[in-house]
Amino acid sequence: VQLLESGGGSVQSGGSLRLTCRASGLTYESYCMGWFRQAPGREREAVASVESDRALYYADSVKGRFTISQGNAKNTLDLQMNTLKPEDTAIYYCAADPSCVGGGYVPLAYGYWGQGTQVTVSS
Repeated sequence: VQLLESGGGSVQSGGSLRLTCRASGLTYESYCMGWFRQAPGREREAVASVESDRALYYADSVKGRFTISQGNAKNTLDLQMNTLKPEDTAIYYCAADPSCVGGGYVPLAYGYWGQGTQVTVSS
Protein backbone atom coordinates (compact mmCIF):
# COMPACT_ATOMS: atom_id res chain seq x y z
CA VAL A 1 0.00 0.00 0.00
CA GLN A 2 1.26 3.44 -0.90
CA LEU A 3 -0.27 6.78 -0.01
CA LEU A 4 0.71 10.09 -1.59
CA GLU A 5 -0.63 13.43 -0.36
CA SER A 6 -0.84 16.59 -2.42
CA GLY A 7 -2.48 20.00 -2.24
CA GLY A 8 -0.74 21.55 0.73
CA GLY A 9 0.50 25.11 0.68
CA SER A 10 0.34 28.51 2.32
CA VAL A 11 -2.83 30.53 2.67
CA GLN A 12 -4.11 33.41 4.71
CA SER A 13 -6.56 33.00 7.54
CA GLY A 14 -10.05 32.40 6.16
CA GLY A 15 -8.76 30.78 3.01
CA SER A 16 -9.30 27.29 1.63
CA LEU A 17 -7.21 24.34 0.54
CA ARG A 18 -8.05 20.93 -0.82
CA LEU A 19 -5.79 18.02 0.04
CA THR A 20 -5.81 14.81 -1.99
CA CYS A 21 -4.49 11.41 -0.98
CA ARG A 22 -3.78 9.06 -3.86
CA ALA A 23 -3.80 5.44 -2.69
CA SER A 24 -2.44 2.40 -4.47
CA GLY A 25 -2.37 -1.24 -3.49
CA LEU A 26 -5.70 -1.16 -1.68
CA THR A 27 -9.41 -1.27 -2.34
CA TYR A 28 -10.71 2.10 -1.20
CA GLU A 29 -14.23 0.92 -0.37
CA SER A 30 -13.03 -1.72 2.09
CA TYR A 31 -10.37 0.30 3.91
CA CYS A 32 -10.58 2.68 6.80
CA MET A 33 -8.91 5.95 5.75
CA GLY A 34 -8.17 9.14 7.54
CA TRP A 35 -6.44 12.48 7.65
CA PHE A 36 -4.21 13.38 10.57
CA ARG A 37 -2.05 16.38 11.34
CA GLN A 38 0.95 17.17 13.45
CA ALA A 39 2.09 20.61 14.44
CA PRO A 40 5.59 21.30 15.81
CA GLY A 41 5.89 20.14 19.41
CA ARG A 42 2.50 18.48 19.39
CA GLU A 43 1.26 14.93 19.04
CA ARG A 44 -0.29 13.67 15.83
CA GLU A 45 -4.03 14.15 15.97
CA ALA A 46 -6.98 12.97 13.94
CA VAL A 47 -8.65 15.47 11.65
CA ALA A 48 -11.23 13.34 9.86
CA SER A 49 -11.73 9.72 8.91
CA VAL A 50 -13.90 7.32 6.94
CA GLU A 51 -14.23 3.94 8.62
CA SER A 52 -14.70 0.62 6.86
CA ASP A 53 -18.51 0.97 7.18
CA ARG A 54 -18.11 4.50 5.70
CA ALA A 55 -19.00 6.18 8.99
CA LEU A 56 -17.41 9.61 9.21
CA TYR A 57 -15.47 11.17 12.05
CA TYR A 58 -14.44 14.80 12.44
CA ALA A 59 -12.40 16.39 15.17
CA ASP A 60 -14.39 19.03 17.05
CA SER A 61 -11.90 21.67 15.99
CA VAL A 62 -12.67 21.19 12.28
CA LYS A 63 -16.40 20.37 12.29
CA GLY A 64 -18.28 22.60 9.92
CA ARG A 65 -15.07 23.72 8.19
CA PHE A 66 -13.48 20.54 6.81
CA THR A 67 -15.05 17.83 4.66
CA ILE A 68 -13.61 14.38 3.99
CA SER A 69 -14.78 12.63 0.85
CA GLN A 70 -13.85 10.22 -1.88
CA GLY A 71 -12.06 12.03 -4.64
CA ASN A 72 -13.11 12.16 -8.27
CA ALA A 73 -10.28 9.88 -9.33
CA LYS A 74 -10.26 6.23 -8.35
CA ASN A 75 -8.76 5.44 -4.94
CA THR A 76 -8.36 9.04 -3.89
CA LEU A 77 -9.40 10.65 -0.63
CA ASP A 78 -9.93 14.39 -0.40
CA LEU A 79 -9.98 16.79 2.50
CA GLN A 80 -11.63 20.11 1.69
CA MET A 81 -10.53 22.69 4.23
CA ASN A 82 -12.44 25.97 4.43
CA THR A 83 -12.21 28.95 6.77
CA LEU A 84 -8.68 27.98 7.67
CA LYS A 85 -7.19 29.32 10.89
CA PRO A 86 -3.54 29.76 11.95
CA GLU A 87 -4.02 26.89 14.41
CA ASP A 88 -4.65 24.59 11.45
CA THR A 89 -0.98 24.96 10.51
CA ALA A 90 0.60 21.50 10.53
CA ILE A 91 1.87 18.67 8.41
CA TYR A 92 -1.15 16.74 7.19
CA TYR A 93 -0.91 12.99 6.73
CA CYS A 94 -3.10 10.48 4.95
CA ALA A 95 -3.48 7.09 6.61
CA ALA A 96 -5.12 3.78 5.71
CA ASP A 97 -5.82 0.45 7.31
CA PRO A 98 -8.05 -2.53 6.47
CA SER A 99 -9.72 -2.50 9.89
CA CYS A 100 -8.72 0.48 12.09
CA VAL A 101 -8.97 -1.49 15.30
CA GLY A 102 -9.62 0.98 18.06
CA GLY A 103 -11.32 3.56 15.91
CA GLY A 104 -10.67 5.66 12.84
CA TYR A 105 -9.57 8.61 14.96
CA VAL A 106 -6.75 6.69 16.65
CA PRO A 107 -3.32 7.04 14.98
CA LEU A 108 -2.21 3.62 16.24
CA ALA A 109 -5.13 2.03 14.39
CA TYR A 110 -3.47 2.74 11.06
CA GLY A 111 -0.79 0.61 9.46
CA TYR A 112 -0.10 2.73 6.38
CA TRP A 113 0.91 6.38 6.21
CA GLY A 114 1.83 8.90 3.57
CA GLN A 115 4.79 11.23 3.77
CA GLY A 116 2.71 14.27 4.63
CA THR A 117 2.04 17.67 3.11
CA GLN A 118 2.62 21.01 4.79
CA VAL A 119 -0.28 23.38 5.40
CA THR A 120 0.57 26.86 6.65
CA VAL A 121 -2.09 29.41 7.55
CA SER A 122 -0.98 32.97 8.24
CA SER A 123 -2.96 35.50 10.21
